[in-house]
Amino acid sequence: MMETTFSLPELIASTTATLENIASEFTPAVFASSLAAEDMVLTDLILRNKLSIGIFTLETGRLHAETLGMLDTIKTTYGYDVTPYRPQPEAIAQYVAQNGLNAFYDSVEMRKECCRIRKMEPLNRALAGNKAWVTGQRCAQSVTRAELHVQEQDEAHGMVKFNPLADWSEADVWEYIRSNNVPYNPLHDKGYPSIGCEPCTRAIQPGEDVRAGRWWWETPESKECGLHVVDGKLVRIKPVAQQNA
Repeated sequence: MMETTFSLPELIASTTATLENIASEFTPAVFASSLAAEDMVLTDLILRNKLSIGIFTLETGRLHAETLGMLDTIKTTYGYDVTPYRPQPEAIAQYVAQNGLNAFYDSVEMRKECCRIRKMEPLNRALAGNKAWVTGQRCAQSVTRAELHVQEQDEAHGMVKFNPLADWSEADVWEYIRSNNVPYNPLHDKGYPSIGCEPCTRAIQPGEDVRAGRWWWETPESKECGLHVVDGKLVRIKPVAQQNA
């Protein structure tokens, strides 16, 4: 079957319609921003259109200075304060005391435990009380996201999950950013197409997969932190259409 491609104006119109539907039909809803390029596209669309979708970020305590600087950039550009959710200090202290500060390099299990403490637990707090959450995930980002859908039922959190940029290419993202003067994380200009915590992210080489710099010491199939999987399994959440079939 031939893959359907859409022009950027069509993608913008569809994505805007999705966001407007979320704001009107799924209130309260929140957008989980990593402060990277995709998420700046959604930030721009949400704030430019004055949509009632809250924006938060997971401030893990190990982010790059450039990433943290995006919080001030968004405030200056849009007059909006992104809400940071941080890990519990006691959980961090216990992990470090028992395993060491950088134990996530030792095994996938240790890395996922660090992600659980620094990202999963704060995410649960950020999503509590909401009907839906929005992400900047795209199908083309990695093998673990190839079956991504714009709308999915997230059973783990008991709410609807939206991936409005699922069908966007990396070129679409950057064309939107440049055409609309959207601010973006300066790490992107230093070879970081995908940005996470500083010790777990590196710049990539020409020709490498866009997520090759994330947890580069692991195999591609394990490169998810747990935010977008169910019960620890690397499986796609079923789209709503399939859930109701």
